[in-house]
Amino acid sequence: MEKTIKVVNKIQKEGLIKKYAMGGGIATIFYVEPILTYDLDIFFIPSKKERTLTILSPIYKWLKEKGYKTYKEHIVIEGIPVQFIPVYNELIEDAVKEAVEIKYKNTKTLVIRAEHLIAIMLQTFRPKDKERIIKILDEAEINMNHLMEILQKYNLKERFEHFRGWYYGE
Repeated sequence: MEKTIKVVNKIQKEGLIKKYAMGGGIATIFYVEPILTYDLDIFFIPSKKERTLTILSPIYKWLKEKGYKTYKEHIVIEGIPVQFIPVYNELIEDAVKEAVEIKYKNTKTLVIRAEHLIAIMLQTFRPKDKERIIKILDEAEINMNHLMEILQKYNLKERFEHFRGWYYGE
């Protein structure tokens, strides 16, 4: 994965994206015991203000010129299927802006904070998100004040309280 991160860092350095952060299952493993996940989700703030799917074209073109191939909705970088996802709402944009820098082996990368991961999972609320929320709450160090601020800002506090009541009897 380190080689993949280096390529993503180069994409940012080349100016194809303004800022990125790892999200999804791989981001979760920076906070909890490893979980099964298929791909690397890279949420990014585009370099340009354009908000259409053509925003992915320069990234895919650059990667294809480097010899990387697409597979379904992914582009395989150094053996890892990567999905580039432009920020699509304010929560995701804030999550990328507040991402933490983490060193993976010898390479720096940005990862969405655990509190934002919980909020994003509450927003999407798929069955696997519910499982991951439980895992993060049980295993990660969470700044509950920061989490509550995020949930309040994005109208997710009630869903979180209902979720905690359902799964934890609180």
